[in-house]
Amino acid sequence: MDSARLQPASPPQPDQGLPPPLAAVPVPWKSTDPCQGHRESPGALVETSAGEEAQGQEGPAAAQLDVLRLRSSSMEIREKGSEFLKEELHRAQKELKLKDEECERLSKVREQLEQELEELTASLFEEAHKMVREANMKQAASEKQLTEARGKIDMLQAEVTALKTLVITSTPASPNRELHPQLLSPTKAGPRKGHSRHKSTSSTLCPAVCPAAGHTLTPDREGKEVDTILFAEFQAWRESPTLDKTCPFLERVYREDVGPCLDFTMQELSVLVRAAVEDNTLTIEPVASQTLPTVKVAEVDCSSTNTCALSGLTRTCRHRIRLGDSKSHYYISPSSRARITAVCNFFTYIRYIQQGLVRQDAEPMFWEIMRLRKEMSLAKLGFFPQEA
Repeated sequence: MDSARLQPASPPQPDQGLPPPLAAVPVPWKSTDPCQGHRESPGALVETSAGEEAQGQEGPAAAQLDVLRLRSSSMEIREKGSEFLKEELHRAQKELKLKDEECERLSKVREQLEQELEELTASLFEEAHKMVREANMKQAASEKQLTEARGKIDMLQAEVTALKTLVITSTPASPNRELHPQLLSPTKAGPRKGHSRHKSTSSTLCPAVCPAAGHTLTPDREGKEVDTILFAEFQAWRESPTLDKTCPFLERVYREDVGPCLDFTMQELSVLVRAAVEDNTLTIEPVASQTLPTVKVAEVDCSSTNTCALSGLTRTCRHRIRLGDSKSHYYISPSSRARITAVCNFFTYIRYIQQGLVRQDAEPMFWEIMRLRKEMSLAKLGFFPQEA
């Protein structure tokens, strides 16, 4: 019995990682003595300690193997996780670099747009100020022109009103003696002033202002007979008044009266005078006392008041003429002045007819034109009124 108690239990197989089952472990002997119910025999104690020692040697090896396995799998997971994180980090850095480049590009674009916007704003303000300045200048100029135009309109309206009154109240059959000083008696006529024509007022000058009269008979003492050819030409011209000298009516007057009346010795100046009369830019002024510029035409000194610039004869010149806007003056004798004023009176009257200022029948207008032609004929023959 002692030998059975001392025999050790068989060790577990190497391939078993667990302790042997309880059935294989021998049950230690216990005493039946009631007093020794809880006491174990020494053999049981030895057997138990040997089993525990074998079990204690196999448990740490298995635990160590498990730990190694866990460590290897943990290392693999850690390495794979590290590689994945590195790849993610590299990709994130790459994307961040691209975003930085895009931000830098957008920043440059924004700066460029802001600079262009500032330049455009400055140019727009400058252009706006320029337009405002130009508009103000144009407005000022327009207001000035409007004021001048209104002044001219008022002046022209007053002149037209006066001329209408003059034309209506004075006809060849019943001339207004107050408006025709040449018809007054010498005691009532008073001193006569010189003839003055200027391009700004020449279109409103009455033919009776500066007559070369003194030879006109009273209508009731003068016999008259209408020339049918002349009257037909006048009626044809009156239907469509024009200043074109190619029409039959004016062509005859130019040939018979205007041309011979303005045909002076000094041909060069005569051509200029005729052009100025036709263009309505001739001015006749009385001689003033101030010093005047010297002008020579065809080697004749015209600065002297004793030499006529048109005829070249030594005569006392009380008037001078100016052509257009020229500052030069030409002294003329009373005979030359009478010839020029006779032609000017004729052109002024036909201009009135063309402008519709003469409201008469055809026959009174025809006789007034014949009277003006008669004045030109007398003037070209050398008849002129004596100065008072």
